[in-house]
Amino acid sequence: MWDPQQYLVFDDHRARPYFELLARVDAKKPRRVVDLGCGPGNLTVHLPQRWPGAVIEALDSSPEMVAAARSRGLSAGLTDVREWRPAPDTDVVVCNAVLQWVPGHAELLPGWVRALPAGAWLAFQVPGNFDAPSHRAIRELAHRDGWRDKLRDSGILEPRDVLDPEGYARVLTASGCAVDAWETTYLQALNGDDPVLEWVTGTALTPVRTALDEQEWQRFRAELAPLLRTAYPRQPDGTTWLPFRRIFVVAHK
Repeated sequence: MWDPQQYLVFDDHRARPYFELLARVDAKKPRRVVDLGCGPGNLTVHLPQRWPGAVIEALDSSPEMVAAARSRGLSAGLTDVREWRPAPDTDVVVCNAVLQWVPGHAELLPGWVRALPAGAWLAFQVPGNFDAPSHRAIRELAHRDGWRDKLRDSGILEPRDVLDPEGYARVLTASGCAVDAWETTYLQALNGDDPVLEWVTGTALTPVRTALDEQEWQRFRAELAPLLRTAYPRQPDGTTWLPFRRIFVVAHK
């Protein structure tokens, strides 16, 4: 279960990669633009400004996120990324910080490319920080006695099969695309009490929150907080620095 409000706590940090991804998409007058995994729609609402003549299709697997997107005036719908197929007039697909949740997602990409029309663009971004101290701390705690059995089926104990830029480039060039792939590490300045805990609560901890009842969830957060404070110490000026690696791919068919 996704919490749109929690996700938006750090909306500035989450927005920047989206716009940097779109900056490399050179579609002039696309007929249909799909935001696959639109979340609460706070970024999708910018797509009509970029492409005013296009049909904007907003899709997400979370009912909570779809409801939030619809509240922004978007025509948003529910979909499972694994089952999604582009409409014949889809000229741009944007998939921002979604595919890391889909095991084996690299196997989906060639099928999407085949279904897209000639000249279409596929642009996606995934976090590349699954070996970062924040995620190591989450997995360490989740493996401890008392949590391991409760979280066994949550997926949090499993590694994410995110590729590096070259890995995605190989998949998509083999599908006949011209590919622009790169990575960026953002050094994010966070403020407040336990800001890294609040950051991962909006994304990485979603499977944990879903698997636990409210009392267990609060206890898990309380046990995780000191691990994250040690990994990301607060500076004398109150800033907590969070390096965050992201992988970007833009493919042109």
